[in-house]
Formats: sequence, C-alpha cells, structure tokens
Amino acid sequence: MEPAPDLDAYFARIGHRGERSATLATLQAIVLTHVQAIPFENLDVLLGRGIDLSPTAIERKLVQQRRGGYCFEQNALLLAVLQALGFDALPLSARVRIQRPRDFTPPRTHMFVMVTLAGERWLCDVGVGGLSPTAPLRLDVETPQATPHEPRRLIRHGAWTSGDRRSPDARIFHQVQIAGQWQDVCEFTLETMPPIDREVANWFTSAHPQSHFRNRLMTARATADGRITLLNRELTHRRGDGTGTTTIVRDERHLLAVLAQEFGLVFPEDTRFPCPWIDWSAPA
Repeated sequence: MEPAPDLDAYFARIGHRGERSATLATLQAIVLTHVQAIPFENLDVLLGRGIDLSPTAIERKLVQQRRGGYCFEQNALLLAVLQALGFDALPLSARVRIQRPRDFTPPRTHMFVMVTLAGERWLCDVGVGGLSPTAPLRLDVETPQATPHEPRRLIRHGAWTSGDRRSPDARIFHQVQIAGQWQDVCEFTLETMPPIDREVANWFTSAHPQSHFRNRLMTARATADGRITLLNRELTHRRGDGTGTTTIVRDERHLLAVLAQEFGLVFPEDTRFPCPWIDWSAPA
C-alpha cells in the first residue's frame, strides 16, 4: 500500500484554499495553482542525485523541501492527491513532441493524468515544462479549449472507433496555440503507465547520456499572466499574448539568484550544476 499524501501540506504548498470535493471546479483550481507554485525542473539530474519515484520521496522533495521536478514526479504527486480526494484518475503514457517534426519518433518518456468525471474524460498535465496546461482539457473533443493561459486542442490522427479501438497508427496530439500557430506538445494512445514503466522511462530521462535532461538546465512555472522559463542561460518572461523578454544569466552565482527569486528554488551558495550545453565563458 502506498502512503496517502499529506493533503494539508500539499494544499499549503500550492496555495489552494478552496473546496476539496471531487468536482470539475476543484480539479481546475488544483491544476492551475499547482503549475504556478511547483516549478518544473531537472536540477537533481544535473547534480547526479538521481530521481527517486517512491511516493514518500516525491512528497518530501516537492512539498516538504519546496523543490520542483519533472513529469514523473509532478504528475505522480497530482495523481496521488486526486485519488486521495476521490477522483477517478489514471496515469497515461505519452511522447513529448515539443519542437520535433512529425516524422521523428521520440521515446515514450512522459506521463500525465486522465480524470473521469460524470462520464467525461479530462487530460491533466502539470509536468510538461513551460507548456504545462493550466487547466484540465476535455479529452473527447477536438475543438480549441480555452485555459487561463494558451488555447489548447486535442487532435485525433488515424482510425478510431467506439470503445477507443484504433488502427496501429492512431494517436492523439495535444497542441498549444502560440502567436496564432498550433504546435505539438505531446502525443498519446490512451495507454496507461504503471509504476514499472515509469521506472524504466525515468532511468532513461535521468541517466542516459543522450537524454536532454542530462545536457540542458531547465526550469519553468506559470504566473498569473504568463510564464517564466529558464533554458540553460536564457531566462524568458512570456506574457499571455505570447510576447516576452529574454535575458542572459551572467554567471553561476547569478544563476543561483535567479533560481531563488524566480522559481523559489534555494541552493547553497557553492552549488554548481554541471551542464554540457552551458558555456559560461560566452558573454552575457
């Protein structure tokens, strides 16, 4: 039996003071506040600490230590919380497609949460970096859906029949609209992702030499009116209309200040993040 999450501590962490009933309004509030409060980040991977997916370790890191994490941590915590509240929630697997052409097949190394409410299914994903949707997305419609941030849509590809039976090439694409253009976020087939599959995918993302989590520094969170992302040395504040500003992190001391000020991630002043794709000798 997995331990139940400390709901009081979790809600204090994300700043949710509303209802805890298993309703759509509660789900919407939790997703929005989670993405704003708990940053997406891969810093432990760069520090060589490994990623422990046990429920106790995830809760200790993201809630008690006020850290962030990536999809297997973020969405596992969300899944545990929703199930503890009485939601019908399941983990689904996906392939991240951000800035990847359709003829490229990325690894199945992403997890999100599907919630069923009153016969309707909703996609919840608080762990896809700077593009984590800030609202649940209704799964069974293809029309654009508004969120507190960017418009989203879910497009079915290939042959789907009743009962979610599908042709071998059938997929669903989660897309986001930025600056008027639709871009792929991830693709999935409604296949569940049990703990053992998460462990295997987590090993790849955190340990394989070619994993981009081993080679890039990434942090992100949503704000009330936009998003803040840090990719290597580029700190971007993006507004809701898609416009934004980018500044360059000057040095490793400045990086620690940015992590603390923008993302609430506090590290000892002598912390250094080994990252092959950061060149600190280049001018800011």
